[in-house]
Formats: sequence, structure tokens, C-alpha cells
Amino acid sequence: MMDDFRQALIAGFERLTAWADILDRINVFPIADGDTGRNLVISLAPLRRPDRDGQVMARDILLSARGNSGNIASSFFQYFIQAGSRENLPDAVRLGREHSRQAVPDPQPGTMLSFFDALAALLPNTDVFSDHGRISDVLAHLEAVVQDTTDQQPKLRKAGVVDAGALGLFLYFEGFFHILADGRIPLRPLTETFRGRLQVSPSYSDDLETGYCVDTVLQSEANAAETGQMLTSLGESVVVTRKDAYLKIHFHTQDRENAHRELALLGRVIGWTEDDLYHQTSSFGSESRESSVHIMTDAAGSLSRQEAKALGISILDSYLTVGDRYLPETYFSPEELYSAMRSGLRVTTAQASIFERHQIYTSVMSRHQRALYLCVGSAFTGNYRVVMDWKREHDPEDRLVVLDTGAASGRLGVLALAVAAYAFEAVEDEQVVAFARQALIRCEEYIFLDRLEYLAAGGRLSKTEAFFGNMLHMKPIVSPMADGARKVGVVRNREEQLRFALDVLGRSLQPEEKALIMLEYSDNRPWVEEVKLEVARRYPEARIVLHPLSLTSGAHTGPGTWAVAFLGMGSNGNGGGSNHGKFVLMV
Repeated sequence: MMDDFRQALIAGFERLTAWADILDRINVFPIADGDTGRNLVISLAPLRRPDRDGQVMARDILLSARGNSGNIASSFFQYFIQAGSRENLPDAVRLGREHSRQAVPDPQPGTMLSFFDALAALLPNTDVFSDHGRISDVLAHLEAVVQDTTDQQPKLRKAGVVDAGALGLFLYFEGFFHILADGRIPLRPLTETFRGRLQVSPSYSDDLETGYCVDTVLQSEANAAETGQMLTSLGESVVVTRKDAYLKIHFHTQDRENAHRELALLGRVIGWTEDDLYHQTSSFGSESRESSVHIMTDAAGSLSRQEAKALGISILDSYLTVGDRYLPETYFSPEELYSAMRSGLRVTTAQASIFERHQIYTSVMSRHQRALYLCVGSAFTGNYRVVMDWKREHDPEDRLVVLDTGAASGRLGVLALAVAAYAFEAVEDEQVVAFARQALIRCEEYIFLDRLEYLAAGGRLSKTEAFFGNMLHMKPIVSPMADGARKVGVVRNREEQLRFALDVLGRSLQPEEKALIMLEYSDNRPWVEEVKLEVARRYPEARIVLHPLSLTSGAHTGPGTWAVAFLGMGSNGNGGGSNHGKFVLMV
């Protein structure tokens, strides 16, 4: 692929990822399940690795596709990426548009299919790329297409929003054309471009759905269109795409077992994922409360997207590569990561690009008057330097306060939970910042490793040290500090790990203290649940959170790792201030 085309593919994906949470919030069509942003990020993640062969990328996009929006987008991008350069884009767009329509038995207006129709009409030839003004005109037309979706579907009109899938594609192509125009087309905040169309009306309501949203891969010679028609008798929201010997299938069904049996008659089912539609639709619209100052942190802290949404926290992801899969870390499941590591699959971590991080800062600050960024320690990543560079250029009013916490993993997660909860009670922004500064001094974390070869694989330990350490059953204990992770002890077994954990808790916490304690697990939740029982017996007034270890940390420390992070508030729970203890009851 040509360099500018390759970079454009990446920029489109990164702009989409930075604003994906807005897509989830307005996802009311075809059902209000709030997952369009998630599904598009997971489905199109292979576009961030365009150095791979085009056919391999097309296969990866097919196999990665999730949800209605992700599968329709996948059917388009399998052909779009084959362009390889701007000269071939018009033909690739037309081919992708044709196949995306063929993938849906009942195409609907006011969706991403309308977007693809418009894109194909606006790119009749390569003359569009002759000057930046013409590219700007294309984007203006595409913006109007997205705006029009509100009136094309009754649910969208009732909710007062644009179609989430069409908006996701607009985001993608804004980033894509930004690169093809040599960066001369400004990227406006989404909140400015679609003002008034990004918030579901408070009066909007919809029936709860039941059943399952299924994504599966079928190795079969069956006709894709005929398979799609067959599935319409079993469910709804059907999308079927073929790639070589495989059919990628998405549908909603009340009877997943029967659907599985019917598909098995057509070929070999080699992949099956599902979401519970009742859970998704019943939780849609349950927005978190707004605090006086918005809290942002890094996914390197042990914090899930679900928890972040509940407390109104914005998350900046790192990336994981697990074998051939490459995703923001909060889109991976712990089970997938640790299973891959135990099988010997190569796992690596990487930071989001500077472009993507800047987009995330812009997204957060376009929606909130004031924000506090609890940044992962600068000893661990370059995030602090990048955000401070962004502030100097884009934050003249100092609306974004940034703290270099010196923390990572559970220590950062505990800080984020405590500060976000306290922010709901604080009267002034300065109180929240002051609380955060005090909390990061008092917060501690201890990480208990099971084996050393994963640190060696990441270059943080020699293979010889790992070999002899494992042979002697040495289990190091590390603590994230402002200057990096320090080794603070070595034990030989789980019992000694537990004894060490109880000792450090005992040195810092009083038995009746209203502390916040996070117990983190990797692939060993049953063991950590036992630890929780012992900790709860000793600290009956503490709020104890059982939580997966951040996958960034888990990728370096490996299966069998667990950790304890905690923040004490004093025996009366006030932490030296009148309101500081209230967070324990809210987390």
C-alpha cells in the first residue's frame, strides 16, 4: 500500500476509537443496546495494522466483525482496503458499497448503508483528490447525509439523534480524508459538528429486547444470500458476508440453540460469540451523574469500561497484541489474554498514537467544562508528556488539570474510583484536586507474581534469572512507584503472599477504618476470593472491590498474578477533611 493510504487507514480508525463512547450513547437503532461504538472498534481494529497483506487484512476484518454495525462495515471495508492507493479508491468504494448492501436481506435508509451510497456517488473518479477544497466538499455532503438520518428512521427521530453507525463511518472518513489532504482539513469536535444530535431525548423510551445478539463464523459452501434469507425465519438484524470458504454471520435470535443446530446443517461452526440483549437494552440510557469536575484516567489502572461509565470516568486505552488480534486493552477479555499467554502465544503492549491521544483529549474537553486527568505515572508511559504538550496548545484557560500520579495498575484504579466518587460530593473543583493529591500520597499497591518467564519475555528480566527464580519457586512482590516498579519482597508460595499482603495492610490500616481495598486477579479469581474473605474479616468497615488486574499489567506479569491496592481514610472515615470519607459508600 502507498504510505499516505496506509496512514489514512490508521487515522480513520483512531478518530473513530477516540469518539466511540458517543456512538454507544446514541445507539437506539435498530435496537437500543448501546454497543455500536464498541462493535465498530472491535470490527475495524485490523485497519490499524495496514502493513499486513491486503487479503490477510480482509480476512481479519471478516473474523473480527461484531454486531450489526460492525458486520455491515466489515462487508464494505474488505473491499475498500483493496484499493491500496487513492487512484483506486472510487472503484473500491463502489465495490464495497455493493457488497455491504448484499449482506443485508432488508436494507434500511438512514443507516450506514445510506452513507456508503453517498460516498460512492461523491467519488465518481480521482478528480475529487485534486485539491483540498473538493475533499472538504465531500465531507460536507457526508455530514449532511448523517444529519438526515434523524428523519429517516422513526426511532432516531423520536430519540432526537443521528444514526450511530452512519456517524461512526463519518468519523472514520473524516480521519481518512484528513490524511489524504495532508492534514489541511481541520477536524472539528463532534459536539460542534452534530450539536443537538448527540444526546438521547429524556422522553425517549423503547421496549426491552430479549434473546441474544449472535456473531458466528461458518465454514461452508452455502450461498450467502440464501443463508441470510434462512436466518430471517430464525431472527432479526441479519448480516451475512462471505470470504473464501467462510461465512461471517450476525443475527438476533430468541432461540440460540435452534439457530446453532440449523447453521450446523450448512457447515462447520468455528466461532460463536453472543450478547444478552435484555441486559444490554435494560442498561441502555442509565447514564452516570455529572460531577463538578469530570474525571479521566488511563486503562493501565485496573478499571473496566463498565465501571468507568457508571462513575462517569473517561478512559484512555493502551493497545494489546495477542497473537494476530490487536485491540485497545479494555476490549479484550482477561480469559482471552491469559489463555493465550499460557499457550505460549506472543503478547505485546503499545501506547495509542499521539494523534489518537489528542483526539481523546479533544473529545473529553468538548463535553466537559472542567476535567481532572489522573495520568498513569510518567515512569511507565509517555502519556503525561503528551497531554502536557496538548495542553500548551489547546487549553489556554487551564480547564484540564493533569496529575502525574506516579501510579499504575490497581493503585491508579483505586485513585480513580475514590476521586470520581468524591467528586460527586465536592462543592468546588479545587476540593476534588486537593483530595486527589492527598489520596495519591496515601494509596499503595503490592503485586504478587506467580512466575517470572513473562517478565523475561517482555525484557524486564533476563531469561537466566527467570529460569533460576522459577526453579527455586521464587515469587517476587513489586510495588508501582513514581520512579517505576520496585521489588519489595520475595516469597515462595501463596500462603506467604497472603501473609505479606495482610502485613502491609496491617501497617497502614486500622481494623475499623473505612478504607477502599481493591483485590485484583488474573486467571485466579477463586484464590483471590479466598483472600477477600480473610481481608473482610479483618477490615469489616472497608469497601472491598474484587477486580481484574489491568491487562497492561497482566501482559507483563502473566497468569497467576494477583495484587492488593488500598487507600485508607482514617478510623472515622474523614481522611482529615469533612467530606473525604463519603467515597467509600459510593464506589
